[in-house]
Amino acid sequence: MFDSDFFLQHNAFRTPGAATLEELQSRVKKVDYLATRYKAMRKNIFAHGENINEANLSLLDEMGFVFICIDNGSAKQLIIEKLEADNTPFVDTGMGINLVDDKLHGIVRVTTSTHNKRDHFKKRVILSGHVDNDIYSKNIQIAELNALNASLAVIKWKKLFGFYLDLENEHSCNYTLDGNNISNIDQV
Repeated sequence: MFDSDFFLQHNAFRTPGAATLEELQSRVKKVDYLATRYKAMRKNIFAHGENINEANLSLLDEMGFVFICIDNGSAKQLIIEKLEADNTPFVDTGMGINLVDDKLHGIVRVTTSTHNKRDHFKKRVILSGHVDNDIYSKNIQIAELNALNASLAVIKWKKLFGFYLDLENEHSCNYTLDGNNISNIDQV
């Protein structure tokens, strides 16, 4: 895990489980909090309290698969170029949340890039600047959408590695909140 953010109230709402007041006041890095939380059920969790940048890009060299969960398109661009050059498969997650008639509406997106299909990726994912999504960053009531996004990404990873049957072999999946519609596109 790579992230320079501290574990604070504004990002605790988007994190699985409930943090204690003491944990929130401890001002630990978010990756250290998550590594401690998950070490009981997962092996080989390595917490890097820094963002990926040009100076440490080589940390991605040995990765067999990468999950990208960042909203800064410029930072994402650097990572994606590296992963594509190394022929490393990856999944990128994202969501767009809007306010319509004082209700939240939006789409949860999972976009996959593998050696079999990469040409669709830049059409589906914003790779420039910072996505200004004020509704997402200020609304604490969407933890379930974050959980869904993570679950869809893990399901796709398990499909790629043969755990789940994947007849469509989609490389883009979008869940639309209104109507509970899931669309699979960009099949191989």
